[in-house]
Amino acid sequence: MIGIVIPAHNEEQLITAAVDAAMKAARHDRLRGEAAEVLVVLDSCHDATGILAAQHGARTLPLGGRNVGFARAAGAAALLALGARWLSFTDADSEVSDTWVAEQLSLDADAVCGTVSVEDWSCHGDAASWLASHFHATYRDTDGHCHVHGANLGVSAAAYRRAGGFRHLRCGEDRHLVHDLAASGAHIAWSARPRVLTSARRDVRAKGGFGSTLAEVAGSRRAPSP
Repeated sequence: MIGIVIPAHNEEQLITAAVDAAMKAARHDRLRGEAAEVLVVLDSCHDATGILAAQHGARTLPLGGRNVGFARAAGAAALLALGARWLSFTDADSEVSDTWVAEQLSLDADAVCGTVSVEDWSCHGDAASWLASHFHATYRDTDGHCHVHGANLGVSAAAYRRAGGFRHLRCGEDRHLVHDLAASGAHIAWSARPRVLTSARRDVRAKGGFGSTLAEVAGSRRAPSP
């Protein structure tokens, strides 16, 4: 069985698209009918995120940590208990491609670090065009990249357990897991094949994460690196 974890904190505006995309990836023909579960971890939600996620076919797990590392770890534990052999992680403000899970598995690795792309930069107003140019000039959306995103991460159950799972961190839990995976001897694929479209939104959930970094760059108007 394959498990897909989506942590969410008050994401009623975006969760439907995230769940629908994950459900399509979980049913892709290349998975040959293998069972898959999409789990939305409701981290201190007090809006309609859980209702909408359930209506669109996801399992839900409520908790009160207000901590993305704790939420990812809790989601992983729940799916491992159901027998998941592979765990895929994304975010509530992201939409995975139909082939996302299939591409992760096709790489035949213990873990897969994928890239992300952004289509809509308009929330950054006058800085939108500049920020998009900066992103495309400095981000490596190619195989062999060095990026770590919780929005595009996959790991085998065995490797996840050996590494000790996600640390309960409010930010950087994905980078720490990849570090721990490498330290445990896991084979990590750094690939651009599993595709994820993510948000450039400014109302970020984790300071220091992808959205927070974009906002800081937009604010500083740093020139693109050569």
